[in-house]
Amino acid sequence: MTSPDDPRTEETAPLRVAVIGSGPAGLYTADSLTRQQRVPVRVDVIDRLYTPYGLVRYGVAPDHTKIKGVARSLQRILEHPDVRFVGGVEFGADVTRDDLARTHHAVVYATGASTDRRMGVPGEDLPGSVAATDFVNWYCGHPDSEMRRFVLDSEEIVVVGAGNVALDVARILVKTADELRRTDIPEPVLEALAGSRVRTVHLLARRGPLQAKFTAPELRDLLELPDVDVVVDPAQVDIDHTGIRGDVARAARTNLRLLRERAARPPEGRSRTVHLHFWSRPREVLGSDRVSGVRVERTRLDEGRAVGTGETFDLPAGMVLRSVGYAGLPLPGVPFDEEARTVPQRDGRVLDARGRAVPGDYVAGWAKRGATGVIGTNKSDAAGTVRSLLEDAPALLAGSPELVDLTEVVQGGGDYEAWLRIDAAEARRAAELDRGERVKLHGWAAHRDAIR
Repeated sequence: MTSPDDPRTEETAPLRVAVIGSGPAGLYTADSLTRQQRVPVRVDVIDRLYTPYGLVRYGVAPDHTKIKGVARSLQRILEHPDVRFVGGVEFGADVTRDDLARTHHAVVYATGASTDRRMGVPGEDLPGSVAATDFVNWYCGHPDSEMRRFVLDSEEIVVVGAGNVALDVARILVKTADELRRTDIPEPVLEALAGSRVRTVHLLARRGPLQAKFTAPELRDLLELPDVDVVVDPAQVDIDHTGIRGDVARAARTNLRLLRERAARPPEGRSRTVHLHFWSRPREVLGSDRVSGVRVERTRLDEGRAVGTGETFDLPAGMVLRSVGYAGLPLPGVPFDEEARTVPQRDGRVLDARGRAVPGDYVAGWAKRGATGVIGTNKSDAAGTVRSLLEDAPALLAGSPELVDLTEVVQGGGDYEAWLRIDAAEARRAAELDRGERVKLHGWAAHRDAIR
């Protein structure tokens, strides 16, 4: 029931919104819609996977348990009475934009940025040269990932990138299986890590420590590993930081202090080693049948850009993992900016090729702004999109024909109860293996079996 002072009434038709994607951007959009008091809403959150939470589940490293706790707050959004989760339904294949025009007044695309950017160097496509996103999907148990894909039989690996994902990848590679046993990492991945021959990881950063994108907590997590030497060249951190200002400066100064402290300590002969190479970029992935190394060029800053100096050196490596950024993929029937790899928009409203707003189409999250910010950034981003959608609500409600329920146009798929069955199966698996609260099921078949 609504109160006498509530602008919504029992007779008011609800604004029906489909949100494509159940990661933080999609769920914060649903949250913003259900919290407002201007118009009653019904929100369908549609995802290709049977499991919600997007990168919180499949992008956050398994040993980052505090960040994974975000899923508990997102769970409350999914359990709101005006929100329905529809999993196992792929936009463009199982349901189209034309289908959704019959079922909803508006659609919000919150599909993220699911592919990797390329390095653009010779040898990049050799076997053993792969995207860090593929490796992250593997150790996070994404159902698209083949659990036997990665055989860690090389003693040295090169990771290209200086963001949090690059540090995550390096850290997982040098941790022991025992250190990861109490996490939710899938059992086949844990077995592969237990048999890993990796002893040395080289991390290449195009620019210097002040320009690195990784955060201080991520850096500390790497530096504090108990049986890992992190090697930092003292000359690369002996730099002046007085020219930078603001919040970025504070974060950069913290990173620089931590790196200087580590550079002052000689390696202690621990079992595994991570070398941080600043001012270094790959020029070529070496090898004939598969990766055997990386040719690296020294760099310097030129008006803020990293440019090559011509000085090169070679690093041996049996695998190269590129972590140089995420990029969005186009959605069927949705405008797409190929250069920015995002959906063109203004204030969250999707724009067509002539720069006009597409009626009823909106975008949020990385699909809107690119792969920037942290999980919490999506909350304010989603709120901005919802403000635009609510401004358009009168026209959307007036201009739509009588709608049918989504179940009339979508066959199959799963619901929130299906996800809870997967959730319960993962808890049982953890109990069977004595491995903490949850062990992720791996593969589509395992998810479907749990649902049945």
